[in-house]
Amino acid sequence: MFGSGIVRGLGVVFKHFVESWADDIRWLGRRYYNPEALKIRQSTKATGTFTVMYPEEKLPTPEEFRYIPFLVYEEKGQEKDYRCTSCGICAKVCPPQCIWIERTNDPKTNRPIPQPRNFYIDVDICMNCGLCAEFCPFDAIKMDHNYELASYDRTTAHIFDKEKLGKPVSYYQSIRPANYAREEQARAEEEAKKAAKAAAAKPAAKPAAPAAEKKD
Repeated sequence: MFGSGIVRGLGVVFKHFVESWADDIRWLGRRYYNPEALKIRQSTKATGTFTVMYPEEKLPTPEEFRYIPFLVYEEKGQEKDYRCTSCGICAKVCPPQCIWIERTNDPKTNRPIPQPRNFYIDVDICMNCGLCAEFCPFDAIKMDHNYELASYDRTTAHIFDKEKLGKPVSYYQSIRPANYAREEQARAEEEAKKAAKAAAAKPAAKPAAPAAEKKD
C-alpha cells in the first residue's frame, strides 16, 4: 500500500515517545546525575530515549576507549623517568605523521642517549588510531581517555610537548586497570625467564680441594 512505510516509521517514533515517558516516570526524581541511571539507560536494556546532561553529567568512559596518546613515566622522587627511548618507531608507523621527536645527544661524544629531549604530537592531526601505542616496544606511549581538548587557539595550544603528554604510571593504572595488570604480569614473567636463563648459564661452583693430610 502506498505510504505504508511512512506509517510504520511514524509508529516507531511514537513507540519511542511513549517508552521515553514511561521510563522517565519509572526514574522520576532520579533521572539525572545518577550513575545507576546512566549505566542502565545507556545500555542495550534501555527503552525509549534519554538525554545526558553534558557537561555536568558524563557517561562513564570504557577502558578500551582511546583518544590522544600520552607518554608514561616512572616517578622517582621529584624526577620523571620516561619510558620512551626516542627510538622513533611511533613516528614511523603514525599514518598522519603527527609525531616528531627531538633526541638527546651526549655533549661529549655526540652519541644519542635513550631519552627524548622533547616529544611533540599535533592533536589536530592525530586520528586516534592507537598504532603508536601498539607498536611501542617499551610500553612508553598509551592512549588517553581525555577527550575535552577544545580551545580558542588552534596553533600552539594544540601541539602537545613532552610536559603536556607526560603522565605517571599510576594514571595509566587508574584508567586501564585490566591492561595494566596484564602488562605487569607479562613483564614479571619475562623477568623470571631472564633470571632463570641467567642462573642456568652460570657455571656451577667447583668443589673445594681436600686439605692435605699432615705427616707425623
